[in-house]
Amino acid sequence: MGGESTTRTAPRSGGTGTAANGGRLGQRLSGVAVALGLVLFLGGFGWAALSYRPYTVPTSSMTPTIDAGNRVLAQRVDGDEVRRGDVVVFRDSSWVTGSDVVKRVVAVGGDTVSCCTDGKLTVNGKQIEEPYLPKGTLAENQNFATVTVPKGRLFLLGDERQGSLDSTAHLTDAAKGTVARTAVVARVDAVVFPWKGGLKRPTGFEALGTLSQPGPLATIELLIVVGAVLVLGGGAYGPIAKRAGRSRARAARAEAAGVR
Repeated sequence: MGGESTTRTAPRSGGTGTAANGGRLGQRLSGVAVALGLVLFLGGFGWAALSYRPYTVPTSSMTPTIDAGNRVLAQRVDGDEVRRGDVVVFRDSSWVTGSDVVKRVVAVGGDTVSCCTDGKLTVNGKQIEEPYLPKGTLAENQNFATVTVPKGRLFLLGDERQGSLDSTAHLTDAAKGTVARTAVVARVDAVVFPWKGGLKRPTGFEALGTLSQPGPLATIELLIVVGAVLVLGGGAYGPIAKRAGRSRARAARAEAAGVR
């Protein structure tokens, strides 16, 4: 009797409460993450639907910036917001009946525009650097006389100048190839299929005035990505926690069996 050991292993009950509390807290946090993720994810898509319109560009007149068949996202803007260098979507019955046209604004009301000086477009007497043009090409395949753009109107060109039916093709019209600001329905922000991303800023026009700021597309993309991560991460918490709990339980049982 005296030699028999009566030592027993004390039950480890303290960890159970802690694990339960941690599990409940984790479940609450995962629920918050999923809810917040859904708000960000759906909010991003909603914001995009209100701010942008998708267009498919049917011609190569904006190559290499936008190739024929490319899908673009264009921010809904008022014509008064358009500035030099913007790529815009507009509708003018004197150009193409019932179709949207995509061109680049190179001059606005009050500007004088002509071509070419040393192969470069000239606006208000300044030669414009246009890095978005196809490499090795001049600003225009033929010269055109100086045009003074009337107030409230825009002068537009395609980036593929040799094949673009733009303002230079309508110089004999009453409006001298210009388009009313009110004809603009959107400003192209990015090429999304095939993916090229946001359009490069037309820095050659900076000396003539303020350029348009990029639209909210980058912020919208961030909201959607963060929302998706939160939803997936929060949703994965439950299965991961259960698996971890089973692993801890097996380890505890094995430890207890070893002590006995």
